[in-house]
Amino acid sequence: MQPPDLFVDTVPLPASDSASGSTAASATDAAVSMVLAGFPGPAMRMAGEGTVTAANAAAALLLEQDPSWIGEVRLWLEGASVAPGLRSFPVNAARGTLIVEWAATPQSDGSILLFGRDATLERQLRQTLTESRRRYKDLVEISSDFAWETGPDGRFVFVTPKGALGYGAESLIGRDPRDLVVEEWGDLPLPFDSRRPVDQTELWLKCADGSPACVVASALPLFAAGGRWVGARGVCRDITESVIRSAELARVRNREKLLAHIVHTLRNRLDAGEALDLAAAETVRALGADGCRIYRAGEGGELVPVADFGGGPAPEPEVLRPFLTRAAASEAPVPGAVENERLMVCRTEHQRSVNGAVAVWRGDDGDPWDEEDRQLIAGVADHIGIVHAHFAYQERLRRLSERDGLTGLFNRRTFFERLAEQLNRTETGPSALLYVDLDNFKAVNDLRGHQHGDAVLKAVGALLSNGVRPGDLPGRLGGDEFVLWLGRTDAERARVVADRLLAGFAGLVHLSAAPDKPLGLSIGIAVHRPGAGESVQELTDRADAAMYAAKARGKGSYTIAPDPVPAPETAP
Repeated sequence: MQPPDLFVDTVPLPASDSASGSTAASATDAAVSMVLAGFPGPAMRMAGEGTVTAANAAAALLLEQDPSWIGEVRLWLEGASVAPGLRSFPVNAARGTLIVEWAATPQSDGSILLFGRDATLERQLRQTLTESRRRYKDLVEISSDFAWETGPDGRFVFVTPKGALGYGAESLIGRDPRDLVVEEWGDLPLPFDSRRPVDQTELWLKCADGSPACVVASALPLFAAGGRWVGARGVCRDITESVIRSAELARVRNREKLLAHIVHTLRNRLDAGEALDLAAAETVRALGADGCRIYRAGEGGELVPVADFGGGPAPEPEVLRPFLTRAAASEAPVPGAVENERLMVCRTEHQRSVNGAVAVWRGDDGDPWDEEDRQLIAGVADHIGIVHAHFAYQERLRRLSERDGLTGLFNRRTFFERLAEQLNRTETGPSALLYVDLDNFKAVNDLRGHQHGDAVLKAVGALLSNGVRPGDLPGRLGGDEFVLWLGRTDAERARVVADRLLAGFAGLVHLSAAPDKPLGLSIGIAVHRPGAGESVQELTDRADAAMYAAKARGKGSYTIAPDPVPAPETAP
């Protein structure tokens, strides 16, 4: 479309011009019209005073849709003191706002030819690229990753402005990336000088403070024309915290697995002593130690060893004593070093009461104890403390089942079981059984009450227990009947013990029911000789008979039973 009014303002030639001049002007106008019509974009001719004297269809269409832009063109041309050159103007067209770039060409007659081209797409692409670059710059600056580029010499030529790993960007530019690599990496390939793409590879670098940092690197090599390598470009992400968390989680899982194994071992053993032996062995394996010793608190609170495992020489108990004392007062494991051994001691407890300790050691040429070792032995100590409590409970049950509840002596069943074991042993010399019965005890219960009678029985129990040797068996058969087995004792030694008992009981006469019913002891002594073939019952019957003989003699004395009569040999 070409509106006719665009061509009515053409300036007419002056009347004085010659015919040849008129002919030349007409030819020029015709040539301009042809140029405008043949231009692929909008084109027009503007007179010196800013009037459009000719325009092709594309320019006419723009003027029809938005005439306002022509005023901006006039202002541009009026302000240009020299050749105006190029200038872009927005035009509101039917398909949206267009950006038309105009090239102005002055003519000799004072007019100007304007040739336009649609620069809308180019402007949009340029703006998009600018925004993309700004967006990339913003992302790089706020990202926790750091971008980098190396040059042909392998050194950094670009690093994220905020730097990386505690280094400022200015301190990294021009630096060889291999200066940042931990020594263990050696000459292995790096993403910074790679000749092929690298995707998500882990790399350990040194931070500015010297601490190691784990990064995940991705990179692309850069090649010039002809395939010459000119550097690399990439990004690194610091994953040190993630790696540490993963390693810690793996250690925790491993520690829980080892503890679960030890706990399973402890729970599968009904005997507490056997369980502690296995716990010591498993603790050595779990910690990579050379040895382990488990202590339990005795009745007086002193720590006594109850389980030991390990090869090679173990630290002497007296050497460990100071560490045991420190561990008993410390909630955390106590490390130390003795006799070329690295030592670690941790107390065990149950219901906030210290009941033992666990000591482990390894050679001083081994690794020092670390936090993982400390947490593991602390976990082991927690469960061993429970085992100690279980063992103490077992001891109480065993004591209740074996001991007389009033006097603490062996009860009837346990005494005869232990006596049978003694008779079955191979002995080279005699032993003796003392059968002890209280005189006038019934009157104590009748006249002074059973509580007073219990006090008498407890006193007799203490008298029998005082001064006994390992292997001697004091017991209460029931009521006011007591027994005392003396291993490796002949008749003369048995007399000495009987005299001691009588003398000791003389101090209890004040517990008697009345002056005419004095308390006393009647003791029967039966000497057992190995090889005689005498049974427990036969030995007890002899001692019992001797006790009654002492009572018949007036009480408060002892009698030695005659030797057993050997059984007649049967004829072949």
